[in-house]
Amino acid sequence: MLTKKNKYVVAVAGATGAVGREMVSILEERDFPVSELVPLASERSEGERIEFCGKNVVVKRLTKDAFKGVDIALFSAGGERSLEFAPAAVQSGSIVIDNSSAFRMDPKVPLVVPEVNPHAIAGHSGIIANPNCSTIGMLVALKPLHDAAQIKRIVVTTFQSVSGTGKKAIDELAQQVVALLNFKDIEKKVYPHQIAFNCLPHIDAFLENGYTKEEMKMVHETKKIMEDDSIGVTATTVRVPVFRCHSESVNIETEKKLTANEARAILSAAPGVLVYDDPKRNIYPLAIDVSGKDETYVGRIREDESIPNGLNLWIVSDNLRKGAALNAVQIAEELIR
Repeated sequence: MLTKKNKYVVAVAGATGAVGREMVSILEERDFPVSELVPLASERSEGERIEFCGKNVVVKRLTKDAFKGVDIALFSAGGERSLEFAPAAVQSGSIVIDNSSAFRMDPKVPLVVPEVNPHAIAGHSGIIANPNCSTIGMLVALKPLHDAAQIKRIVVTTFQSVSGTGKKAIDELAQQVVALLNFKDIEKKVYPHQIAFNCLPHIDAFLENGYTKEEMKMVHETKKIMEDDSIGVTATTVRVPVFRCHSESVNIETEKKLTANEARAILSAAPGVLVYDDPKRNIYPLAIDVSGKDETYVGRIREDESIPNGLNLWIVSDNLRKGAALNAVQIAEELIR
């Protein structure tokens, strides 16, 4: 249980990574009550300095003893490190908010999107899981529609940026683009195929059922967060040559009829959602416009004419912010309330 304080000691595990740096930045932006920031990373980043609230803070090595005196630990250091170090952080008295997939489907660990199921936080036993970046963006937009009309089925195709894989993938895309425009051979290290000017229907490992782990994460996480196993979910996840922001084409079938205008009105009043939908004026969400934004943008809202109660939506969110770092900080904000 978190003791109520005016300010909290906050650790960021994986502080030098793309999401970790975003976490540090968002803590400062949102004026989270931090008495001391404890940035943690692997041995190779130990001793680096990161800026927080006008000060240079030294990065410490991530160890099991690093969490003494820490109130809240934001983890973005990968699943293996979460499994190794999160239980030690809890033993030290910290509450862990973990961005990896390590604990998401553990029935004892809440999986939380604050706009969707903030009540689940109360059931934690020291660890709270941050969902997959694609799941977060989709459910921020779909939960208000589910509350209004009861979603029966979701069909989603994602168009996910390379930053979802990390800095090496960002560098690989940039290097391949430069090489191709200069008529040089490309190098493939992060992805099995060329990512520049290409789309890869392959995110994470393939499973026996023909789906990838990323696709099945969206299926299982949606049911857990929405607290409704009756919702049918099927996903195709695609890596695209975009640096930042995930886009999703989402089709839903509902019990109750919702017109496109009704859906726009519901989403316009929904927390964390920005309706950006006027196709006649070429207004619809674009990754380059949503980058750096906190809201989940929704556009291309239209009725599915192939079924009585269906809608199509185009959803875009910043995978490093709302899809990861921001959602974790929002969970921490709910926690201290």
